[in-house]
Amino acid sequence: MKKKKSNSLLKKSKKVKKNSKDAIVSDDAIENDPELQKLLTTPVPAVTTVTKKGKEKVHYVNSKEFEDEIRAYYKSGHVTQKLGESITKIAHGLSYAPNFINYSYKDDMIGDAIVKMFSALRNKKFKLDTGFSPFSYFTTIAFHAFINRIKKENKHHAVLNEYREKVYTDLMLDPDVAGNAHIYVEPTDDNYNSSGE
Repeated sequence: MKKKKSNSLLKKSKKVKKNSKDAIVSDDAIENDPELQKLLTTPVPAVTTVTKKGKEKVHYVNSKEFEDEIRAYYKSGHVTQKLGESITKIAHGLSYAPNFINYSYKDDMIGDAIVKMFSALRNKKFKLDTGFSPFSYFTTIAFHAFINRIKKENKHHAVLNEYREKVYTDLMLDPDVAGNAHIYVEPTDDNYNSSGE
């Protein structure tokens, strides 16, 4: 069971501390101080992320501007250059994620992602008034396009390997191709067991 805080502890925590970094400011102090009122009423500028090294992290797509471009596209049906650049930047930005960066078919992944994002945009899949971030929505589409391309490439690679195993072995064992001599003998489990390996 949790114990309830006593009233005296609550009163102590509400007291205003003077000459302290963590000073708690009372409502009366806010009402009487015009500088505090000004600080509390000024809007916060656009958020920029600062890393531990003191560098500002630049976001490659501004979500608010991206949403405005989508809204304009839904009204006019015309894809602006900025909207196209935003979609392309999302695909290229995601391709630099650690789980996608070293694939040899990264350009195919980017192309698939751009096609899927434009398809979702053309079909007006993103609902503007839900409050959901368009950047997150289209990044998710690009992520799934990347995963689907990786699955296709893995399946293609598996089929090629299966073909090589079947055809190359048959060609190596065929005496007509090998010049009337067997070049390759496929090892069996008995060969490995008798040699002690």
